[in-house]
Amino acid sequence: MKSRITKSTMLVALLGLSSQLFAQETPTTTSRFGKQSLRTWSIGAHGGILSQNTFLGGGSVDAREFKSIGYGAFIKKQILPALGLQADFLRGELKTANALGNLEQKNSISWSGSLTAVLNIANFSLNTQNAVLIPYVKAGAGYMSSDSQLGTTQVFEGREGWFIPTGVGFKLGVSKGINLDFGYDINFIKSSPTVKSAYNESRFSYAHAGVEFALGNKEESQLQNYSAVADLRKQSAEESAELRRALSTAEQNAARDREQYAKDLADDDNDGVANKFDKCPGTPSGTVVDGSGCPLAAPTTKVIKETTVITEADRKVVRDAISNLEFDLGKSTIRSKSYATLNRVATLLMEKNFSLKLAGHTDNTGGRELNLRLSKDRAESVKAYLVSQGANASRIEATGYGPDQPIATNKSASGRQANRRVEFTLF
Repeated sequence: MKSRITKSTMLVALLGLSSQLFAQETPTTTSRFGKQSLRTWSIGAHGGILSQNTFLGGGSVDAREFKSIGYGAFIKKQILPALGLQADFLRGELKTANALGNLEQKNSISWSGSLTAVLNIANFSLNTQNAVLIPYVKAGAGYMSSDSQLGTTQVFEGREGWFIPTGVGFKLGVSKGINLDFGYDINFIKSSPTVKSAYNESRFSYAHAGVEFALGNKEESQLQNYSAVADLRKQSAEESAELRRALSTAEQNAARDREQYAKDLADDDNDGVANKFDKCPGTPSGTVVDGSGCPLAAPTTKVIKETTVITEADRKVVRDAISNLEFDLGKSTIRSKSYATLNRVATLLMEKNFSLKLAGHTDNTGGRELNLRLSKDRAESVKAYLVSQGANASRIEATGYGPDQPIATNKSASGRQANRRVEFTLF
């Protein structure tokens, strides 16, 4: 009666633990670029040789021990890549000679159940999908029922007791969901001497081999086979490939911009107006054109003074134009609030026949080629506007220097604003 109650209690406890484990959701592991679902449940079967001899010693050396076969099955829940809980079932027989050597003693394990913690020592993996080699150690607690027979005499039947299973082993990953399992267990019997006497020792070993199958989606890897190092290497390779693609795209964009820049600022008809601003391309050589590149209806001849005298009032007109000059952000389009002061500069150039040098400058924010193009475009825009108001295009020079000639530090916002300018020089 006591034996049946003990068995029932053991089974209820194991079933309760299994229910709690199955109620948990399948975890995910987080890699550098997101979450990856992994299989955590597995089942397996194993078989091998039971023996009273262990590497810690034993009282039996007999060839019959190699006919002492054990077999069993297990179900495992992997909690972390390096830690799992495994419920084992084991049956088998230990055959050896008695102390006098004239009778065979057969000790049978009718059934045994144990719960062990399995710690993976390392994970030798070439990728995150399948581990190559996983050495492990394990330990836990178990309960067993045993029989003993000496020759044809039944010594006892159905004796039960506790034992402590320990072991070492390794697994070989043969596919994403299958591992080969090789292990060596030493089980320490913790029951009364009458149960120990069934084995003549307080411990017995179990050398075994088996196979393990992962449960769940076949496309997902096993948590115990997951390697953070291999995952890092894989993600780094993907990141490097992405950076190479981005660099290639940036180089293509830069080449396209250079080609467009050369096309826009070229002057195919040599009329002094860049193609980008030339509304009448292909004018004959020597034709006098306005700021948009179109021929003037009635070119006029102006008398050039022998001596050019620039007064303080003339310089003030230029300073006012500079201080009021504004462009759209990142573009060469002149804002309308700048037109009034620019109109006065155009009138000054026509009335006094001055020449004007326009020098565009930027801060050092952004690429140098982009800043050179922007500074040149802005100077050309000012020239185009002045010519459109009647100024002589041949007496206006537009140059872009980009970030190469700063007048203030680029380390502050006020300094960078001062460096973004178009300088007017009368001569």
